[in-house]
Amino acid sequence: MPLVSIVEQLKRGRREGYAVPLFDTFNMETTEGMFLALEETRAPGMIAIYSGLLERPNAPALAAYLRERASKAPGPVALVLDHGQSFEHCMMAIKLGFTDVMYDGSRRPIEENIETTAAVVRAAHAVGVGVEAELGHVGSGKEYQEFGARRLGFTDPDTVAPFVEQTGVDFLAVAFGSAHGVFQGQPQLDLALLEEIAGQVEIPLVMHGGSGLSEEQFRGAIECGVAKINIATDLFQEATRRVLGAARNGDANFFDFSRHVTEAVCERAAYHLVLFGAAGKA
Repeated sequence: MPLVSIVEQLKRGRREGYAVPLFDTFNMETTEGMFLALEETRAPGMIAIYSGLLERPNAPALAAYLRERASKAPGPVALVLDHGQSFEHCMMAIKLGFTDVMYDGSRRPIEENIETTAAVVRAAHAVGVGVEAELGHVGSGKEYQEFGARRLGFTDPDTVAPFVEQTGVDFLAVAFGSAHGVFQGQPQLDLALLEEIAGQVEIPLVMHGGSGLSEEQFRGAIECGVAKINIATDLFQEATRRVLGAARNGDANFFDFSRHVTEAVCERAAYHLVLFGAAGKA
């Protein structure tokens, strides 16, 4: 079916207590694994391109491929810009046919974050594109002991409702203890903080940095209002393990490596779709 904005699916997820994972991709092998998982689980999906890829010459071709592949999917699929760094990044993505964009102003002063997010929302909503923003800042797992353990960057609940009201954003990423990439140390989620944040607004909440959390932590976050969880590192780590294992056999070739990548991504993506409760919701 044609690409669709994920906004209504995320609203449903928050109402019904499930989350839709977002999967970042950058090539055909990983993409194919993601779509196979969506088809096997009959789940709605979000396939994302990280904003840094927009600067590369092949960005229009990759976006066109994803749009075409999504058109063959049996269920709803959204094409999402992940961590857009500027208003211009978001407009580039919309021009390339993305259904949803994230503007990440989390490192900027809150006044600037509000101003730019609101501008992105006005432009995106005019053409039916959903918008995600980030309030607070989700850092890197390799620096987790420097910020996560000290609660640096955690979202202030008192800022959430005014931010949503002033920007009109559709779904909001918040910081409560997760981190991008591989965690250094044990991740500690402040679910009490997340529950307080969720009590301020009705829009779906987003958790970035989902790889490496326990099933219990995932379920706890979803119960507290998270309806979108970003997953990338977990998929890439499993694909790497499979390729290395094939290489050690001594008779592997490029085609084996490609197959192992697709199979690994499919299995891990399906695992998260089922775990988060998105399976069967397409």
